[in-house]
Amino acid sequence: MYEPFSKETGVRVDVVHIPTYAELLSQIREGPRFDLIDIDMSALALFEKDDATQELDYDRLGNTRNAGIARSLLTSHGVGKNYWASVMAYRTDAFGGRAPETWADFWDTRVFPGSRALQSPEAGPPEVEFALLADGVAADRLYPLDVDRAFAALDEIKGAVRRFWGDGATPGLLLERRQVAATTVWHGRPSHLIERGAPLAYQWNGARRQSNGYGIPHGARHPDAAYRLIDFALRPRVQAALAGLYPMGPVVPAAYKYLPRAAADLASSPEHLYTGFDLDIGWWVENKEAVIKRWHEWVRS
Repeated sequence: MYEPFSKETGVRVDVVHIPTYAELLSQIREGPRFDLIDIDMSALALFEKDDATQELDYDRLGNTRNAGIARSLLTSHGVGKNYWASVMAYRTDAFGGRAPETWADFWDTRVFPGSRALQSPEAGPPEVEFALLADGVAADRLYPLDVDRAFAALDEIKGAVRRFWGDGATPGLLLERRQVAATTVWHGRPSHLIERGAPLAYQWNGARRQSNGYGIPHGARHPDAAYRLIDFALRPRVQAALAGLYPMGPVVPAAYKYLPRAAADLASSPEHLYTGFDLDIGWWVENKEAVIKRWHEWVRS
């Protein structure tokens, strides 16, 4: 994206990698050496809460108008740029020809025997929504999360959980090495293993969608360039080009006109949009610390 943007506008883009939220926040307060933040929308909500980012002027973002972008991604201090999802992955040779289709199947180690893996809080919000879906809660009734009910459901599967993974590469490797039969995973991460012939597959029902997005820090020296880059990134053709290179779902529905169906197995593709749910950022901003504390207590118990 950056090279064609620079060719079109004459604006050079330099990328600065800052690994943690705390470091980003500290640099913003000291006077940022960056003009645009590319990060997940949950972090942008925290930046807004910490008064670290500017309120966006949507009059300067023409490609957001009537583009079909979800309202939850057009926030006062952040605009979504792409979707990703946590889904179920499993070994296709593990269950005698059967395939798990729901989180209830993932929880059912009698019908679908074998070890499981779940995401640890170091990699993102604990996956308590999956426990609630397994326990019969409808996807459109998840929030506010019933945390007590979720941990009661997690108790039912705890004995089968072999690993709590903390990075995107581990779930695929656990499956490939037969250390688990099924795991939660960030969609797209084990794709190279599947392409190499590993007997792995995804299951999209009940996918937990999240989004990355853009925000502009207070003290940005080149806000005009930041707005231009955001608007460029939200063009349908640019969204499609990015999705063709890496499996992140476009937020602009028109991008799918430029994606071949074979490349459209993404979190925001029409066939998946209504089988999953969007993580409720507001709920998690308010409750994440308490849920993580309880998660660690549950793991130790």
